[in-house]
Amino acid sequence: MRALVIALASLVVLAPAVSHADAVAFIYHRFGESEYPTTSVTLDQFDAHLEHLAKGGYTVWSLDKVVATLQDGKELPPRVVSITIDDGFESIYTKAYPRLKARGFPFTVFVNSDAIDQRRAGYLSWDQAREMAANGARFANHLATHDRIWQRRKDESEAQWTARIRADVGRCQQRLQAELGAAANEEPRLLAYPYGEYDSASAALVAQMRYVAFGQHSGAIASGTDLGSPALPRFPMSERYAASPEFAQKASARALPVTVRAPTDPLLGRGTANPPALKLRFADDAWRDRVACYFNAERLKASWSDDGRELSTRAPTALGVGRHRYNCTGRDPKGEWYWFSQPFVVE
Repeated sequence: MRALVIALASLVVLAPAVSHADAVAFIYHRFGESEYPTTSVTLDQFDAHLEHLAKGGYTVWSLDKVVATLQDGKELPPRVVSITIDDGFESIYTKAYPRLKARGFPFTVFVNSDAIDQRRAGYLSWDQAREMAANGARFANHLATHDRIWQRRKDESEAQWTARIRADVGRCQQRLQAELGAAANEEPRLLAYPYGEYDSASAALVAQMRYVAFGQHSGAIASGTDLGSPALPRFPMSERYAASPEFAQKASARALPVTVRAPTDPLLGRGTANPPALKLRFADDAWRDRVACYFNAERLKASWSDDGRELSTRAPTALGVGRHRYNCTGRDPKGEWYWFSQPFVVE
């Protein structure tokens, strides 16, 4: 990612930006837990992030307020940021919560409720969740089990998978409301995919259950965003990618104004073309040859359609089993960065 940030500085300046405002959501997991560097940030990093938001002219909103504003068809104000935290680890309460409460910053915690109900070591308790909910926290759905939502069990039919996931999501929602009140995670309903992974079938199922879904891929959320999209973006934070300059750049990021033409499903199963193609459609040709796409911090070769409105690219080699993403970025004349990220998961 550091290589990506450095490479971003060499991009050609873009055409004038659209005038609407965007919101940026950050995703954290653990705080000050150095034994988990891929999912934790240091407390010095987190303090620097909060200081930047406090002094940088940002407005910190809860994620449900961002979504409700968009559902009402209203424009977002400038420089809105949301702080989200996945899984429900205890360091949220012991390390992050006192810092967020002291600054009056709201935040959203996506919890896998079975871990709390089973009193697993290192996780929040419901009493801690209730205290935080009384002081600026919102709690939302991360599935009760934290299972991969797209993954079918051996010999599991589509109908059985559908029933299992409905029950998993429903149990988490029921537990949130039983412990935190009937209004918890309603109007709007929010869900974060475990591991940020999903496929087209799971995204459709989540939408049928009236959830606005979030992933773990980078980018901003624009006014006018389709809240029925498979997964809204959040910038992941971990020790390696949480340095202050990178955080500041992402906090002020804009949403690259594109329509995704391919892929139609981020899941690459057996028989699916790999490496996958990415095709992005722009409203006009102002972005032609002025967007760079990356995979693992390496710039990808890209081609443009004759009308200058469609970009096509793919990784040079097949993606291995697990999670991946292509990142596409650009910059406008004011120096503002625009981001788009396409996640993939390979079986």
